[in-house]
Amino acid sequence: MKICIFGAGAIGGYMGVKLAQAGADVSLVARGPHLAAMKENGLTLIEEGDQRTNVSVTASDDPDDLGPQDYVIVTLKAHSVPPVVPKMQPLIGDHTTIVSGVNGVPWWYFHKIGGELEGKRLESVDPGNAQWDGLGPDRVLGCVVYPAAEVIEPGVINHIEGNRFSLGEPDGSKSERAMALSKALSSAGLRAPVRPRIRDEIWVKLWGNLSFNPISALTHATLDVLCTDPGTRAAARGMMVEAQTVAEKLGVKFPIDVDKRIDGGAAVGAHRTSMWQDLDQGRPMEIDALVTSVQELGRLTDTPTPTIDTVQALVALRGRSAGLY
Repeated sequence: MKICIFGAGAIGGYMGVKLAQAGADVSLVARGPHLAAMKENGLTLIEEGDQRTNVSVTASDDPDDLGPQDYVIVTLKAHSVPPVVPKMQPLIGDHTTIVSGVNGVPWWYFHKIGGELEGKRLESVDPGNAQWDGLGPDRVLGCVVYPAAEVIEPGVINHIEGNRFSLGEPDGSKSERAMALSKALSSAGLRAPVRPRIRDEIWVKLWGNLSFNPISALTHATLDVLCTDPGTRAAARGMMVEAQTVAEKLGVKFPIDVDKRIDGGAAVGAHRTSMWQDLDQGRPMEIDALVTSVQELGRLTDTPTPTIDTVQALVALRGRSAGLY
């Protein structure tokens, strides 16, 4: 089984080290100083505070060097994927599975969902149908990524918490390809359950990303503050209630209620969300996949989203002012 991780930053690198340790045939697509460090010194993972593991990895910025794969695990930010679809083509053979480990509403969301929206394309996350046409929805296996990690220097990844990568077919089946990848990831010490309702998990994670990320980018409040301050908690809750209405119209079932989800965010503590970090560090902000996509789904389901609309307008202007959106 040949596995390529496309976008081997913090999460992709963490997964790559674990797979390489387990003896998997894994390669990584990366770039810049991080790639140079991996080629020269291997890839180092720090776990549990001070436990360091270094592995030699096959890494390149040119997919032509790697050839067709059984699985291509995409761990880029959502807005980074459409432009690199042409670059991914050498990795794709007749039986390649694309594992979509990307935050937000996925571009394949309406593939095999059934009903009147079957096959609907989402312009907010797949402008010009780049992924739908260039990768193909039949190749896709959904993945919800839970670990937290960071690249602390080129070639060195610090694992913060979590080891679960939930997998799911768009049609809910326990397919041979899903079970085979689950087994490979489990053999590497990662949790990889195959879920019959992967969209439910996508929405529970998105619930927090939709609200906490833009509000923190606007206010510079860490999660513990954002989720307990009456004003920001109310704003986040309003966004989440609107999103829940949209999702339930699409058949999603939420296993917890809104307030428990917010309390879970507060329990994380003084954490800076990824969108706030991107703003601070001058990186493009992941606004469309996390926020604009839910607006688009609101329009598709005739659901008003006034709180989401307001926060989206504010964070989009903040992003544009910084040249990051």
